[in-house]
Amino acid sequence: MDHAALFSQNRSYLFAVAYRMLGTVMDAEDILQEAFLRWRGVDIASIESARAYLTTIVTRLSLDFLASARVRREEYVGPWLPAPLLLDEETDVAASVELSESLSMAFLVLLESLSPVERAVFLLREVFGYDYPEVARIVEKSEENCRQIVRRAKERVAAGRPRFPADRAQGNRLLEHFVTACVEGDLAGLESVLAADITLWSDGGGKVNAARLPIYGADKVARFLLGILRKAPEAFAVRSAWINGAPGLIVYVDGRAQSVYTFDGAEEAIQAIRIVVNPDKLGHIPPLREV
Repeated sequence: MDHAALFSQNRSYLFAVAYRMLGTVMDAEDILQEAFLRWRGVDIASIESARAYLTTIVTRLSLDFLASARVRREEYVGPWLPAPLLLDEETDVAASVELSESLSMAFLVLLESLSPVERAVFLLREVFGYDYPEVARIVEKSEENCRQIVRRAKERVAAGRPRFPADRAQGNRLLEHFVTACVEGDLAGLESVLAADITLWSDGGGKVNAARLPIYGADKVARFLLGILRKAPEAFAVRSAWINGAPGLIVYVDGRAQSVYTFDGAEEAIQAIRIVVNPDKLGHIPPLREV
């Protein structure tokens, strides 16, 4: 197979690596474009595994990107959330790597607490299943150092497992109750599907109006959500979707994605809501008429 065919064969897998490293769809796509340019200069006959070689390229490019992006992340206005990834059971990304918690918004946000190298080592070992010698080669660290990094990282992300019901039907029923209460302006009904200690984050990135601090508690979150709805323009529509491995909602205004809601939950209550309204993180979502 030639360079283009081998890259195409591994593209979904490489996107899965880059997206988890960076947390944004557009940046992950940019990394893949740069990786392909570098890949074209490689002597295919001299390598044992195209996937391993390409993973090394993508990981190192992602590390370089994160190092340069650190200042921008520190200066980000309001909470930073990953760009939502719209998926279903037939999506190539879902087929290449098991979704589980490694695609959840909660997990990706937790990865932000790790340094770029810690993130790379943890993901390569715990999500993508590389052995320590291979991880060490990719990140250019010693095996013992990589083992220590994984131990520390596992402790830091242990509390971040998604709590939304794993059963899709159950999750969708809870989401239906949430939507019904919002549409009907039913404050009590909305509070009834929210956990008492719920937290809501809203990511506008300083580009559009959004809460710059987390909102805590069922009453405050419910009132905030109903306030958003009261200000919504007439030409809006809501569509349920499978986002980052969990039930979510996309709000469209004039056919374009205006915001994306993702949820963590357990049993019959929503534990956390994350709203992405930063337009830079929604441009990859198809218009409503094309969905």
